[in-house]
Amino acid sequence: MARFELIVFDWDGTLMDSTGMIATSIQAAACDLGIPPPSDECARHIIGLGLDDALRQALPELPPHRYPELSARYRHHYLARDHELLLFAGTEQLLTGLATAGFQLAVATGKSRHGLDRALESSGLGRYFDASRCADECFSKPHPQMLEELMDEFGVSPATTLMIGDTTHDLQMARNAGVTGIAVTYGAHPRALLEAESPAFCAADVAQLEAWLCTNA
Repeated sequence: MARFELIVFDWDGTLMDSTGMIATSIQAAACDLGIPPPSDECARHIIGLGLDDALRQALPELPPHRYPELSARYRHHYLARDHELLLFAGTEQLLTGLATAGFQLAVATGKSRHGLDRALESSGLGRYFDASRCADECFSKPHPQMLEELMDEFGVSPATTLMIGDTTHDLQMARNAGVTGIAVTYGAHPRALLEAESPAFCAADVAQLEAWLCTNA
């Protein structure tokens, strides 16, 4: 008997290999504004948050009235290259198997609704997901609102919901919602930070994630 009914995925760094491009786009946007760019570590740490929260954390010294300009430059750099992005190897096979097995699948992401819809269409993964929540519709991670709304939509409990992500923001959101969290270590945050959040499992690649789900979900 299945332990979980609803499996929720983060997007960037979990399904799509996009964390490097996000980090370089943040750095390029800072350079456009003539301010020192954040380090790679800092730029990657804020991935998963809503864009406004992410940019404020990455560049807290920027005057508040310049954040809209920074956001616009980030979008310029990211959208110029997002057609180059690829799914992590094995992602579509994983989702096909889960959907065939009868799991409800959803996305909870720091992307905007427009950004997620664009990514779902370009990747061809939209058909696998029954619902999604984005950072411009809900409080940013690690607030539990995204998961709470998804659980309400599907009529499932925290005990039968699983959250999978590549950042501490994902795992903290899962904990705040009373949901089991799984970490993938091939995305934005290093394994040591993820393990400190006590996930139920840390997967080094999609194949390990699929094997764990086949046995434990």
